[in-house]
Amino acid sequence: MSKIKEKLMKIVFLLCACISIIAVVIICLFIFANGVPAVGKIGFFDFIFGTHWKPSSGEFGIFPMIVASIYVTAGAIIIGVPIGLLTAIFLAKYCPKRLYKVIKPLINLLASIPSIVYGFFCLVVVVPIIQELTNTSGKGILTASILLGIMILPTIINTAESSIRAVPDMYYEGALALGATKERSIFKTVIPAAKSGIMSGIILGIGRAIGETMAVVMIAGNTPIMPRGITSSVRTLTSNIVMEMAYSSGLHQKALIATAMVLFVLILIINICFSIIVRKKEK
Repeated sequence: MSKIKEKLMKIVFLLCACISIIAVVIICLFIFANGVPAVGKIGFFDFIFGTHWKPSSGEFGIFPMIVASIYVTAGAIIIGVPIGLLTAIFLAKYCPKRLYKVIKPLINLLASIPSIVYGFFCLVVVVPIIQELTNTSGKGILTASILLGIMILPTIINTAESSIRAVPDMYYEGALALGATKERSIFKTVIPAAKSGIMSGIILGIGRAIGETMAVVMIAGNTPIMPRGITSSVRTLTSNIVMEMAYSSGLHQKALIATAMVLFVLILIINICFSIIVRKKEK
């Protein structure tokens, strides 16, 4: 009976894995089947490197939005990764058990807050502060980076903490026995041993940041022009899709699907680059 159950569960797990793979393949086929012809019709260089997005005039250049997405994501990484990693180290190595029972649920709660709530909070609280400090509209790359930096914290913290706790205690204790300080033992022994998991958390955070839409729409300014500074009003790739898909048709609609294709490829390139970096460091 137990062997039958094992075989049955094996089949169930296999089916679930196949369904996941099929879903990804179908999505990819849909995006590329609709996006590639649109890019071919518009022109690869006109689409990717064009600086003007005016569908009514037949101009579909998404380069400003590619640059804006990269800038906003980079800003989120600069803000979110150090805070997230240091918080994970504190929770894994320094935090008292009583305090941990309070902080950990709050971090998990941070992950469950809807994106629209983050966007509204940033619109009401952060945007006025940026307005006062920079004498601008307050909506732009800096504001969006702060927002996304906060939003990716739970992903990075939870993944990094799990990776740090998974490192055998003998690594840490051995470093202490050799005369290293607690901080040096953590940063020179534990963190390198957990870097694969930490990098996975960072990649997941980047995916969350570059793919975020509604919250960014509220506070980025949504102007499809080349960024001129960290306070410039910008429109990201995801924002462009969600703002215009409802009323688009024909080539305009296909261009938006092609924009999703570019976003997909961009995320894929980022993941591959991080994987290469991790492998080189492991060697």
